[in-house]
Amino acid sequence: MGLAGLLGIVTSRLIIEHFGVASYAQYGLLNGLRNLLPFADLGIGAVVINAIAEASSPRESERVHRTLTTALRVLTVSGLTIAAVCVAIQLLGWWPLLLGDGLVAGGDVVATLCLVVFGLSLPLGIGIRVLIGLKQNVLQTFLQGIVSPLFFVGVVVLVLVGKGQGGNYVALVSYVAAGLASAITVSVAARLLAPQVGRAFRDVPRRRAVPGVPVASVAVPMLVQSVAMPVAMQSDRLLLSHLSTTQALAQYTFATQLFGLVMQAIIAAGVSMWPYFAQARARDEVMSPFRISLAFLAGGVLLSTVLALCLPFLQDVVADGKITVPLALVLGYCALVAVQALNYPPGMYMTDERGLRFQVVPVLLMTVSNVALSWVLIEPLGAAGPVVGSAVAILVFQVVPNSIWVARDLRARRRAAAAGRSEEAPVAGA
Repeated sequence: MGLAGLLGIVTSRLIIEHFGVASYAQYGLLNGLRNLLPFADLGIGAVVINAIAEASSPRESERVHRTLTTALRVLTVSGLTIAAVCVAIQLLGWWPLLLGDGLVAGGDVVATLCLVVFGLSLPLGIGIRVLIGLKQNVLQTFLQGIVSPLFFVGVVVLVLVGKGQGGNYVALVSYVAAGLASAITVSVAARLLAPQVGRAFRDVPRRRAVPGVPVASVAVPMLVQSVAMPVAMQSDRLLLSHLSTTQALAQYTFATQLFGLVMQAIIAAGVSMWPYFAQARARDEVMSPFRISLAFLAGGVLLSTVLALCLPFLQDVVADGKITVPLALVLGYCALVAVQALNYPPGMYMTDERGLRFQVVPVLLMTVSNVALSWVLIEPLGAAGPVVGSAVAILVFQVVPNSIWVARDLRARRRAAAAGRSEEAPVAGA
């Protein structure tokens, strides 16, 4: 993960040096489009992870096979729809209207190609969910880390053969790199879960012979979260660009790139807990996430502190001293890391139908309050405003209600487990 971050910095420098700021800006614009489409899987990933994690023998489970087949059908339709819509936008000439002045000449064609690649490779994303369900999160993280070196190699090739004219296609290279990484990941997942993934791909068109399974009860609440979270977290740059200065936007971007490495570590560790909680539910075992949350909090605070202490050095080396991160922004990110670390284990505990359904209202309230707080706090706090707003919104509308729900659910599960043991006692003594 650290190597991927370093390669990202080196690649950015290559793009700016050889293709210019305009090409770099277009790359950032087009590369960010996928962050606005996390709902493309329609929440189906949660269904796949739960089905695999809850199965006693996932390689032989008919439920796992039918779930994978259903997921691939949904992802195929979603991906083809995205590709078709993007082609239609290109034919109608709407890309400049939608994306603004960030496109250089020919950028509309590149935008179409990028999202067509994204749509066509969407079914391959099932590999990530399979590995998470199999508790292979370290392997999944490693395989997804392949994107950075693939992108770096692609940019180097553009530099060598493009003769200064390949900058228009930098974003396309990033999408192709992500697609190749997904193909590698699903290949590895297919081997680990053989023969289920291969059978599922073959059975996608066989709707009558292999009927699907109901997925809406889990997928729809997950879809709501997938739509709401990007609105909350990806709107910060837009608000800063409208309400603050270019310097504040640069400070935010630089700090986000650095603290994003800590956030990625928390997310990777948090997601790894999902299959354990799902398996415990399937076995009627009671597994509390609260001690894990405290461990996550300690780890997040430690990593944030180390990064904050290294900031003066990083500002000089990476930003060449041109960007200085203010103390308020550093403290804001430390707070955001802390609340995210606290929230992830309970969030992974709440990945069954009841838990996901409960989270819908809090996550919508978090999104609205996040945007509102960011809007209000930008003027007094500058670049730190959106970060502080996010930390407060997540604490109030996710950490607190999720913790209360989990505590109640744990009490109910423990009472049910105790009642079950008391009923078995006379039988044991007979």
